[in-house]
This record gives sequence, structure tokens and C-alpha cells, in this order.
Amino acid sequence: MFKGSGVALITPFNEDMSVNYLKVSELVEYHCENNTDALIILGTTGEASTLTDDEKVKIVETVLEVNKKRLPIIVGAGSNNTIQAIEMSKKYEKLGVDGLLLVTPYYNKGNEDGIYKHFVSIAEFVNLPIMLYNVPGRTGVNLSINLLKKLAKHKNIVALKEASGDISYACEVARLVPELALYSGNDDITIPLMSIGAVGTVSVLANIEPKVVHNMVENFFNGDVKEAQRLQLKYNGLVKSLFLEVNPIPVKEAMNILGKGVGKCRLPLGDMEEKNIAILKKELEEVGEVV
Repeated sequence: MFKGSGVALITPFNEDMSVNYLKVSELVEYHCENNTDALIILGTTGEASTLTDDEKVKIVETVLEVNKKRLPIIVGAGSNNTIQAIEMSKKYEKLGVDGLLLVTPYYNKGNEDGIYKHFVSIAEFVNLPIMLYNVPGRTGVNLSINLLKKLAKHKNIVALKEASGDISYACEVARLVPELALYSGNDDITIPLMSIGAVGTVSVLANIEPKVVHNMVENFFNGDVKEAQRLQLKYNGLVKSLFLEVNPIPVKEAMNILGKGVGKCRLPLGDMEEKNIAILKKELEEVGEVV
């Protein structure tokens, strides 16, 4: 679907908590100019769970209009309601996006038969490449290797964003389901996953360090593993601080500290604790960002 650094784009809000579409446009332009390789919107980091369907559509329209086909646009269309996921996926395809990100059903979860039918049902209604999203810490569901093998047989299901944090599991995916392009969904282990064949990352860190994440991945591809390792380790302190609280609370706080003006998170995500803000600021300073 893409190779390199894909940003898991935040959704900016105004003071009244309406979507700041002007800022959405600014962020798209920022990433186009700062070496990001793909835009992944309306995911976890984009607070999709608190956006209305109309807001989602307008965000997609805004991103597409500003992007002008410069970067691949992958849109989160996952839901624990299969019918809704199908409807939104069809809308996004009609708008002209390049691919879909589909998270595993959450809360009601589903058994293996249900999850298989859920994803295949969506895939049957669109003609877009689909990236599955495995994030059991959020959903309570971990995609089994056998289920991934079955899903990989569908022509439209081509990739996996792996965010379990389980290196052993990721190795088994790479070994046993090579049909799926593997993407790191955890910023702290991007290079380890690339060492077993991942073709890129869907990065939270890239919201504030797009060139760094791009260069880290690019260095690995170009054979400069030491430099890729150096960047991974240098920025892992900052990465850790970006997950001191529920994502995307810290990354939006960091962007605001750095003058990006992206607003707060929508409830039920509240303000970051002062002690954690202090840690975040320290880590930003450690990597050379002016706070």
C-alpha cells in the first residue's frame, strides 16, 4: 500500500471542540513537505471513535483536496458494526481514497468465524487495498495466525498494521503469512519489525518528527542499519513519553507545546497530568525540540 513512514494523523479541534478543518489542511501540507510517505487518517490517533460520520467524510474530502494525489491516503473505516463499516468504506472509495484501514471488531469482539466474515464482507463491497489493524490492547481481540492466513487469500486484503507489541507474534506473521505486507504499529519497535520484513510504519511519532521517522526507515532500506538503529534508540525516550497516557492525549499535547495549535482531545479523553507533561517536555528537549 506504501513503503516507508505513514503518519497516523491526529484530528485537530477548535476551542469549541468542532473539527478544525483549516488545521487539517495545514497538517496535510506539512506532511507533504516533510518527507512523510503516506497519510493514515481516522484511526486511533485520529480519534475516529468520537467523530460523526459527516465529520469523517468532510475530513476525508479536505485531506484529498489538499493532498492532490501527492501521498497515498489510507482511511480508517473499521467498526464493530459490520454494516456501518461497509457503508463508510463504500463512501470513502467513492471519494477517491487509496486504501482502507480496518481495525478488529471491539467490545462485541466476535469469534473467529464472525471476524472472518466481517472483514471479507467489507472487502467484497469495495475494490480497494485493505490493511487489517491488530491492536489487542485496544480491542481485546488478537488476530490468530490461522485467521490471517484465511483473510490473506482475499485479493483486497493485502496488509497488516501490527500493534500488539509482541515481537514473537510478529515474527510468526512474517514467517507464516508473507502474503500480507507488514507494517509496524508501535513506534518503539519499528526497526525490529523491519528486520523481519516490515515494509514501513504507521507512526504516532511522525506527527511531530516526520523527517526523523522517514529517515529512520529510509536508512534501513538503504542498508545503513546502524543509523536506523541510532535514530530508533535516540527517539525511544520521546516515544515512551507519547504513551504515558492514552494515545493521542500526549502527542496532541506535544504538538501544542511545539506551537502546532491542534487543540485538545474529545471526551472521554481528558487533559494530560502535569507530572507527565513535565516528562514529555523533557523528552522533547532531549531530542533537540525547542519547548
